[in-house]
Amino acid sequence: MAAVVPPGPTTELSSVPEVFYFDVVSADGTKLRGWTNDPDCLIDGPTVLLCNGLGTNPWTTPSVLAPDSGIRVVSWNHRGTGGSERPQDRTHVGVDSFVEDAVAVLDHIGVERSVLMGWSIGVNTMFELAFRHPERVAGLFAFAGVPGDTFATMLAPLRLPRVVARGISVNITRAVALAGRAITPITTRLPISERTVGLLSRTGFMFPVADPALAAHAVREFLSTPVDWYFHLALTTSRHGRVSLSSIKVPTAFVAGKWDILAGSRDMATAAERIEGATYVELVGSHFIAMEQPQRFHELLLEFLDRVEQAEASSTPA
Repeated sequence: MAAVVPPGPTTELSSVPEVFYFDVVSADGTKLRGWTNDPDCLIDGPTVLLCNGLGTNPWTTPSVLAPDSGIRVVSWNHRGTGGSERPQDRTHVGVDSFVEDAVAVLDHIGVERSVLMGWSIGVNTMFELAFRHPERVAGLFAFAGVPGDTFATMLAPLRLPRVVARGISVNITRAVALAGRAITPITTRLPISERTVGLLSRTGFMFPVADPALAAHAVREFLSTPVDWYFHLALTTSRHGRVSLSSIKVPTAFVAGKWDILAGSRDMATAAERIEGATYVELVGSHFIAMEQPQRFHELLLEFLDRVEQAEASSTPA
């Protein structure tokens, strides 16, 4: 177990990094918008599948988008968000569907086995994928997320009992989902600026970010999703229970935000203890550590990818 790591130097990005989109059809026929930083496979580095936070976008993990990131990252936008279709049956959402979507993306880009990187609910997705399709997974890099039963770990800094935290989180989500249609005209018109991000960073929900302009862009993109649909997605993910960790045999790393109110750091540490060889690092930050400390975050990711490469080499017959 690693000690708390203080904030390190930051990486500034002068503009919104470019991403490239492509269409993917999932197993049930839902058309998804996939994206990558490297459509022509020009980056001399591993391909990493990002299982992103619910309804979020590429700009929430800025360090992997940089031209010199050393990583080819591939991901997709969740059903009904960011240009991805809503399924014809609105019950076809949640972690089970997200796993099918992740497999569809891997198949589309022709990658049989990949390192998975997950944020928030994306951590649920990647661990569920590893449980169901271990042959597709070379390693698991989890940041600010737990492998199942996420809603019971919310509000962790308040140290509430799990059952209480889960009840509060689910009921708030249900209430906002019901009021979502009335709220959406407001959220889609909010003037999000660097000043807005600065104010948000003083609430404790988010800490100061390295690139406020890029963070503002990410928030604007996030708020383009209708509130009722987003919280419908959230409610379905609340039903995803803990994933069995006994079958996880690949290199695994957890990077937590000490003051994260959406995914408890204590639960991430406990999960790391239950997986042989897993590592745990706790940063002084919130749920948005990839935006708050992009350089330190990227260093930890590259260190992990080196560990995966070493593990793969040692397991390959001479």
